[in-house]
Amino acid sequence: QVQLVESGGGLVQAGGSLRLSCAASGRTFSMYAMGWFRQAPGKEREFVAAISWSGGNTYYADSMKGRFTISRDNAKNTVYLQMDSLKPDDTAVYHCGRSRVTVPTPAARDYDYWGQGTQVTVSS
Repeated sequence: QVQLVESGGGLVQAGGSLRLSCAASGRTFSMYAMGWFRQAPGKEREFVAAISWSGGNTYYADSMKGRFTISRDNAKNTVYLQMDSLKPDDTAVYHCGRSRVTVPTPAARDYDYWGQGTQVTVSS
């Protein structure tokens, strides 16, 4: 059983930064790609970023390119999301997910484990 626990969310002013963390249980963390998704009230879950098993390949949603950076530390079983230049539209619950494959993918159906999420609120 894989468990994912997100942390690092909070309230920040527009233009500010936050760093989210996702800690994973299990010894197979380094075998799979990981991703971050977000869900705002009344909206569908939206892809944010994904990273390959090695960290060598990353994939971002267009609206996050240049502002968000995904990374991972396989020795710590942790994936990170550095978020800069935050906007009020970034307000959402951010979830990390473990992919079924080794390459980064934006499709939620490719992920089989999810964390409970961490709230990010950006004030104007």
